[in-house]
Amino acid sequence: MISGLFSVVIPNWNGKHFLQDCLTALRQQTYPHLEVIIVDNASHDGSREFTESTFSEVIWVQLPHNHGFTGACNAGMERARGEYICLLNNDTAVDPNWAQAVVDAFAHDPQVGSVASKMLLFDRRDTIHTTGDQFTQDGRAINRGVWQKDEGQFDELAYVFSACGGSSTYRRTMLDQIGLLDDDFFFLLEDVDLGWRAQLAGWRCLYTPHAIVYHHLSATGGGVTASFHDGRNSIYLLVKDVPRSVWQAHGGKIIRKQGSIALEALRAWRGEAARARLRGMLQGMIELPKLLQKRRSIQANIQVNAETIDQMLIPPQ
Repeated sequence: MISGLFSVVIPNWNGKHFLQDCLTALRQQTYPHLEVIIVDNASHDGSREFTESTFSEVIWVQLPHNHGFTGACNAGMERARGEYICLLNNDTAVDPNWAQAVVDAFAHDPQVGSVASKMLLFDRRDTIHTTGDQFTQDGRAINRGVWQKDEGQFDELAYVFSACGGSSTYRRTMLDQIGLLDDDFFFLLEDVDLGWRAQLAGWRCLYTPHAIVYHHLSATGGGVTASFHDGRNSIYLLVKDVPRSVWQAHGGKIIRKQGSIALEALRAWRGEAARARLRGMLQGMIELPKLLQKRRSIQANIQVNAETIDQMLIPPQ
């Protein structure tokens, strides 16, 4: 690890058309100690040739086939040398003061293990995508402030549940303790899973409004594939991460919410995305033995009390 170094890990799959904006913005950062790593999921659009010819300072990690968001990010984090490690979508552009603002947020409190940025829509820069993740009492992850007009209502530092994986930054010492992304997630909710593990281990996530990221929302994912992974990975989260105290206090809400999601998908059965969500939920249930094994190791290392855990959750939305 190199003290003060800020490592930016960018997973890429046929994202050449986004890289000019993304990498130019990183080149313009006011924070001087950056390394930029692109991990490529076997692209065939000339991403590598473009990057090596135009942004020669970028470290290129080539994967032999598509390892998904989690596989690419983990490969990049293993390659990174920084004290701070950021996961950044290739379809983003960051403000020039972004990295400095993130580093300043880590200095706010030694228990800050991750930092969430203010993410705004790329083409509607007065509209919020997320100001950090929240987790509800009925077992759902939501983006704080999503779709709201940015009118200064999120312009203060605030502790949140976790950082959106599109621009999440982690303290290396925290990752050394709790591990990297769970590769079984492939993509979607892997950031919230890491957030659960961090919170249960006593780490906190701080949102800073001064670290601004502009995001082409859903530019590289969505549809049927996203519906499957959202259905499956929601089950992964609930079984693997949610502690007994939360199940005791809010288990009824969690089960009713999952039931309503399944019922809504059944009603929309003619839709391909609805069927994919149901397949995902079923797959999550099929994998219960593996999830329970993971759960045992996570729950055995909880460092916070039940009251603290309950305070992490917000009412159903």
